[in-house]
Amino acid sequence: MEDFINKFQLGEIEEFLKNSFPTNKIGFEEMVKSLVSGDIRQIGETFFQYVSDQFFYEFRFTKSTMVHILLIVIIAAIFHNFSNVFQNGQVSEIGFYVLYMLLITICVNSFRVLIASTVDGLGGLLTFLKLLAPVYFLAVAFATGSATSVAFYNVILILVCVVEILIQTILLPLVQVYMVIRVLNNLSAEAYLSKLGELLQTVITWTLRTLLGSVIGVNLIQGLLSPAIDSIKRSVITRGGEAIPIIGDTIGGTAEVVLGTAVLLKNGIGVAGAVICVIICMSPVVQMTVVTLMYKFVAALVQPISDKRIVECISGMADGTTVLLKVLLTSCTLFLITIAVVAVTTT
Repeated sequence: MEDFINKFQLGEIEEFLKNSFPTNKIGFEEMVKSLVSGDIRQIGETFFQYVSDQFFYEFRFTKSTMVHILLIVIIAAIFHNFSNVFQNGQVSEIGFYVLYMLLITICVNSFRVLIASTVDGLGGLLTFLKLLAPVYFLAVAFATGSATSVAFYNVILILVCVVEILIQTILLPLVQVYMVIRVLNNLSAEAYLSKLGELLQTVITWTLRTLLGSVIGVNLIQGLLSPAIDSIKRSVITRGGEAIPIIGDTIGGTAEVVLGTAVLLKNGIGVAGAVICVIICMSPVVQMTVVTLMYKFVAALVQPISDKRIVECISGMADGTTVLLKVLLTSCTLFLITIAVVAVTTT
């Protein structure tokens, strides 16, 4: 089995993982060998250690931002609750707008960091899949046949183009516009941009659902047709070899062992690739999850004492981060579904 694994060119994948995770020793070939041998304990420990490190790092990084927001909210609450002290109401209103603009600046800067993290995560995911696809579908060709390998390889290439064009160049800018609308909508007492924000959220959500449903449908169709074609071809070859007098049984038994080994190796590469995809996306996912929860916590904490517009601004930031998280999770899910369908239908 080890000699079989060494025949695949994994050097580029190993180099990519070394550059992407310099502090975490994540080796693709070692992961495949562990999966093939049935030892998943080390992989589980590496995964949970990485997730816990990311969580506590993001919590420490986000905590200072939340402290600044709380200070602004408390000062704004003082202006709001003691506005009657000022003979001229404009003083209180001006103070509110100054603090609100400062709050918007912090929120927009925080969201800019999240967008950059999402773009980096998607870029790393696409780069890894471009390196994984030739290796994985070569293993699929050995295990099942060329028809299945070519069909699903084309699906992966199409998904890479969809993520690069549709999600990175269209949906991510829409998410940024949606977040800006949510925080600017509360500058005035009337919510003049609320319906536009709802429209953008609906467009983004429906696009992600349509994309996810389309990918599931295409993968199911490919999974029903292509492996069946290769199965017929493989049966003709193996049955023909078994029909040869004297050595037919030996040929048939050898062919089954080789095919079984190829299927096991193919599944090992597929599962290792899926785990790496999850790890690549995990850093921005954990970051956005922590930020979303902390914004929601702050909004719930200050709602009884602060101005309604301040609370809505913080809630809008949490909603924008949630939409961004959906975009990233959907992008990762598209490739995980494809890898899972290939692994199941070619076994």
